Amino acid sequence: MLAETVCSAVSAAGLGIAAVTAYRKRFLTALRITAYSLIPVGLVMTGAVGWLARTAFSPLAWAGFGVLGASWALFALVRAVEHRRGTRTARTATGDGSAVPVSPSASAPALGRKAGQGSRPASAPPASQSSSDDFSDIEAILKKHGI
Repeated sequence: MLAETVCSAVSAAGLGIAAVTAYRKRFLTALRITAYSLIPVGLVMTGAVGWLARTAFSPLAWAGFGVLGASWALFALVRAVEHRRGTRTARTATGDGSAVPVSPSASAPALGRKAGQGSRPASAPPASQSSSDDFSDIEAILKKHGI
């Protein structure tokens, strides 16, 4: 009963703010505030607020949230361990259920060359030239400002 009253009061306050906003000739903002203000009343009318209030004070529901959290933590732990070990497996294309380890070159693009060869495009300058150019620009800017 208290939750329904609070939701109704929030909606009434929001509608009041929307009326003041509309009076100031900001109609789109007033419509947006009105839309947000009607959400709590809609939740009360659908019974969602009553369900939420019963759930919030139920020890069984909180125990269920704890079990869900533990499940999520276990999934995250397994994923972290798999990532650290590098033992993530992939199913074969035949679908027979046997697992094979993923090879490092499995995600390399199929361009007719091996994964380790020619990874840099031909038009890219070597790293030493681009980094020296970057520093010369920075040095020129600093000298210009007397630093």
